[in-house]
Amino acid sequence: VMDCITFDNVSFTYPDSETGTPVFSHFSGTIPAAFTSLVGPNGTGKTTFMMLASGRLTPTEGCCMLFGKNPALLAEEQKNLLASVIYQNMEFESQQKVEELLSYVYTNGAYKGKAKSVRSSADLFSEVIDVFEIEKVLGHGLTQLSKGEIQRVLLAFSILYGSASLFMDEPLFAMEARQKKSALAYLREFSESTKTPLYISMHELELTREFASQVLLFYPNRDMDLGTVEEVMTKEALEKAYGVPESMLSHSETMTREELQQTADAILQMNRTKS
Repeated sequence: VMDCITFDNVSFTYPDSETGTPVFSHFSGTIPAAFTSLVGPNGTGKTTFMMLASGRLTPTEGCCMLFGKNPALLAEEQKNLLASVIYQNMEFESQQKVEELLSYVYTNGAYKGKAKSVRSSADLFSEVIDVFEIEKVLGHGLTQLSKGEIQRVLLAFSILYGSASLFMDEPLFAMEARQKKSALAYLREFSESTKTPLYISMHELELTREFASQVLLFYPNRDMDLGTVEEVMTKEALEKAYGVPESMLSHSETMTREELQQTADAILQMNRTKS
């Protein structure tokens, strides 16, 4: 498996950070190319990691390489061809119709309007419309879409552009459970059959367990573990990362870190009262 992402002595602090605390401090590491889920509580650096790796942010010091290139130094189009990035709540200002946007992306991206689908001999365009259930909104303007529809159009967008790697920050936001599963099954299949590494962060640990081929687990102290689901998502590791009993984690996707902390404190308090 080839290495895709290399961080070399990377430090990064957000310029407007009130505390001035670095998100990364002299971090070095390599991440192989694979269908990778980024897991860990909010605020542990998952988004920043993806933005640095894809060249959307430039490290304060050190260097991030993607396929041996430094994406932060590339012109906009070269950067997009090397790495697509989608995240929740991306806003569309344009009045364009969904079909126009997707056709434009497909013909002007890396595929130049010609790519085989991964599941049949059909064209990639029709397969993606089908998989992400976009048929009904093709004639709609981008500003008329619901949040779930926007996310599904964004998934189609990122596939049809044909970048060498894909970064997705909470892309399943506002989608139905059934759609999340069918989207992930397809993304993994697409990633494996086209050898396109995909890095995705998502809250539901169950979905990572079911679909990820490799997991990058982020801890609040900025340590990370990389490996298979079985290697990384152990009871001990998850409790250390989230700071709560594993039994609570199945509900954690709907809870913020503060709520988790309050619940954990309450449990502690109850146990103290009992003893």
